[in-house]
Amino acid sequence: MSRSLVSVLFSALVLTLAALPAQADRLVARVSISEQVMHVYHHGQLLYEWPVSTARSGKITPTGTWRPQFLSRNHRSSRYNNAPMPYAVFYSGHYAIHGTDEVGRLGRPASAGCVRLHPSNARTFFDMVRAEGMAQTRVIVVR
Repeated sequence: MSRSLVSVLFSALVLTLAALPAQADRLVARVSISEQVMHVYHHGQLLYEWPVSTARSGKITPTGTWRPQFLSRNHRSSRYNNAPMPYAVFYSGHYAIHGTDEVGRLGRPASAGCVRLHPSNARTFFDMVRAEGMAQTRVIVVR
């Protein structure tokens, strides 16, 4: 086998492997703090655009990229007076995407740092994460 053919095959292998992580994300939730919206992509296709509430003044919703760490269908906050956090998808320590009973506040900052959704949307996202798997899901939070 010639050196040029080996070089071409090696380059093709490197490019293929470099593309794998993007293909591995079957489910992506992209949260925009400035727009107070979450876009949900499944296999690269936009399926949902939902209003959210992120951190109110004086609180922080961290930006970055994570994989979900654990799921909790009927979670209650140990930090905030046992507040309900239905269909919680925890992605960074105590930060989660979850349902809220304060649906009238969706679309503007209102949380202590989590990403709040309408409970029916939280359930949809929770079920999608369960179906696709946490290892195939990525949460992206941007300003």
